[in-house]
Formats: sequence, structure tokens, C-alpha cells
Amino acid sequence: MHLDEVMDEFRAVGALREGHFILSSGLHSPVFLQKNLVFAHPERCARLCKALADKVTAEIGPVDIVVSPAMGGVIPGYETARQLGVPALYVERVDGAFALRRGFSLEPGQRVLMVEDIVTTGLSSRECIEAIRAAGGEVVAAACVVDRSGGEVDIGVPLVALARLKVPAYPADQLPPELAAIPIEDPGSRRLKA
Repeated sequence: MHLDEVMDEFRAVGALREGHFILSSGLHSPVFLQKNLVFAHPERCARLCKALADKVTAEIGPVDIVVSPAMGGVIPGYETARQLGVPALYVERVDGAFALRRGFSLEPGQRVLMVEDIVTTGLSSRECIEAIRAAGGEVVAAACVVDRSGGEVDIGVPLVALARLKVPAYPADQLPPELAAIPIEDPGSRRLKA
């Protein structure tokens, strides 16, 4: 699947948005990929994750299990694992740090693939990989539907991205004037209050 085909899946459901957005990283961007609008359609999610699973197999080889960070990585992690024919687990935050819960565990020697939805700075990916290693897992690679860094992000393991975009992202105190003039939207869940 090529970049245009991946972006067409986002465009088809209004998930490729332009404006002024705060990303989960806290950075500001003129582009937001509302991946949940894509993942809400099983056929779209399956197409994307099948292509991602095929790319992982070609570049990394077989894996034994997929682990994803909750919440954003759960759906693409599950679907990619289904396409690979392996189990899917996820980590979730416990006292601010990712950990396996719900009876999930990893076996020594399992080849673990960490699967994310969208990667920008790689913070969630690195935190997830740290949790996998703390649980005894061997992370052989990571995968994501879209790498917004254009291949520049370093998460400490090989990153297989279905699509790579170089989308600008700025700290709040370094906004270009044209972005600063647009009202801010915070469409993610990281800063939601309970």
C-alpha cells in the first residue's frame, strides 16, 4: 500500500484534518490524523493492518505476539496481530507508567512486535517498549500505520511504517504566525479530565 492509498483511507472518512491541533505529545500541528474515524470501519482497518502485517513480515520476519499501548494502539494492534495470526496484548497506564495487566504476560524468548497507530515523537512507543522489556519481552521491531516524523523518529528498535509523512509540529512557544492565528483544537484523549 502506497502513501496515497493510506491517505485516501483517511480522506474517505474525513480523518485527514487541517487547522491548529494539539497532538498527544503536546506539540502543535496544522494537520491531525483522526485515526479512530478510520478504525471505526472494519474493512478500512483490515486493509491498512493487512498491508502493515505484510510489510512487517517482509522486513522483520515472523513474530510471536503483538503488544500495543492503550488506548490508541489497541485496535490497530489487534487487527495487525489477527492478520499475522498471533495473539494481541496491550499495556495500559498504572500510576502513570505503562504495564501489562488483565492477566497478560509474555513468555521468555517470544519475538514481540510493538504496534502503534500514529507515531510523531515516539514517546508512547518508547514507553510501551520499556514496559514490554520490563515484562520480559524481546522487542524485535515496532510498527505503525503512519509515521508523522518522515522516518526521523528513533524509538530504539526498527520501525516499520505503512506510511511516512513529514508533518510539521511545533512547541507552543515556537508557533509560526499563521498557525498561531487559528483557534486551537485538542482532539486527543491524553489531557482529558476524569
